[in-house]
Amino acid sequence: MDPILLSRLQFGFTTIYHWMFVPLTLGLVWYVAFFQTRYYQTGDETWRKMTKFWGKLFLINFAIGVVTGIIQEFQFGMNWSEYSRYVGDIIGAPLAIETLMAFFLESTFLGIWIFGEGRVSPKVHLVSIWLAAIGSTFSALWILLANGFMQAPPANSFIFNPDNGRLELVNFFALIGNLKGWIFFWHTISDGVAMAAFLILAVSAYHLARKQNLEFFKLSFNVAAVSGLVAGGMIFLGGHTMGQYMAEAQPMKLAAIEAIWETEQPASFSLLTIGDLTGKQEIWSFRIPYAMSFLACNNFTCEVKGVNELQAKYEQQFGLGDYIPLMVVTYWTFRIMMTFGMVMILITAFFVWTIMRGDITKAWWMKWVPWLLALPYLANASGWILTEMGRQPWIIYGLLRVEDAVSPNLTPTDLLISLIGYIVIYSALAGSMVYLMKKYAIAGPDAAMHESVDVAPAIVGSQD
Repeated sequence: MDPILLSRLQFGFTTIYHWMFVPLTLGLVWYVAFFQTRYYQTGDETWRKMTKFWGKLFLINFAIGVVTGIIQEFQFGMNWSEYSRYVGDIIGAPLAIETLMAFFLESTFLGIWIFGEGRVSPKVHLVSIWLAAIGSTFSALWILLANGFMQAPPANSFIFNPDNGRLELVNFFALIGNLKGWIFFWHTISDGVAMAAFLILAVSAYHLARKQNLEFFKLSFNVAAVSGLVAGGMIFLGGHTMGQYMAEAQPMKLAAIEAIWETEQPASFSLLTIGDLTGKQEIWSFRIPYAMSFLACNNFTCEVKGVNELQAKYEQQFGLGDYIPLMVVTYWTFRIMMTFGMVMILITAFFVWTIMRGDITKAWWMKWVPWLLALPYLANASGWILTEMGRQPWIIYGLLRVEDAVSPNLTPTDLLISLIGYIVIYSALAGSMVYLMKKYAIAGPDAAMHESVDVAPAIVGSQD
């Protein structure tokens, strides 16, 4: 097998697995901080139980997520050493700040929160979870700024040194001001809040359907429904903003998402397009006139470049090659992400409407709600596959191709052994997380008040 393909599969596999844990951590920590704040303000023991119960699930997810994140950074040196050599001076800056600032902020104050109750004052204990949440969010920010550079590198942030064949950072503020990274941040944090909301909804519905701890889980359900609806709206707006920025910074990705082969003005939106497995040959298409122009430019008459024109342009600019992403992937992952995202918004809107009408504990559909937890995971995975696959053939857009970034001298045997090893280990970790989360979610809040969870509390650090 091709070492480049195996390296891509390995990084893609570990990234998707790691990203099963990250959004939930980014979102759930803020719920825990909110619940503890309400306990501090009111002295109501229900809020303390909520802090303990949801905090326990947060720690399980966090501890296992830490392990999966470490492997990703190792792969920069193992599988992608040419990438690291070429862009290390730039990507190293946000990664170093993430470690020095976010890691220590997050790990220090999460440790105080885990072990400090009864040993520090209630105010210090409350502040510790808020600072841990801020640290976790900062951690995501620096990682996403680094990814934003890979998607749309600001031209004024770097120079190319022909003597060593590397990019060198010349404007740090241009790097961290990269609009793509900030849109990623907006979208990712909103996604984390939504994913945590659906976890809380799923667990709460499980207990409400069984008439267990009704007041506790009714309150949890209400908070998650409202916050999930708000987060869903923020995700939608963030995605719309990202699409408009994509039209400027990554027009080929936008054209591949919409299966627009020829430049259109005005441009239509593909409701359904059937093509071959490459996506490069259309068989049948049903499109909505003018809609894509509005989505890309906020007006109904703007031009959207087509794949064929962009391919010809890139061949003139970068040389001969295939600059078209695997369109069958970009086209369908976008629609999976968008469909599940819209379903999440509609579901949370229905939940809020039901809450306003009366007592949700009597809802007949409550027993089906736990299955909805799959929605944010499927939407999230589809979104990141779209983001990374849509950039192909570039690993750094317009600067470095994937085939030029892989480590030399890697053999298929080396990669197959490590890939199989990662699959086994990561599957075991995922199974452990599901087992522990299910066990303590079913056990309920009373168990959380009296039992401790072995979540390897010494493993406290950045998930990203």
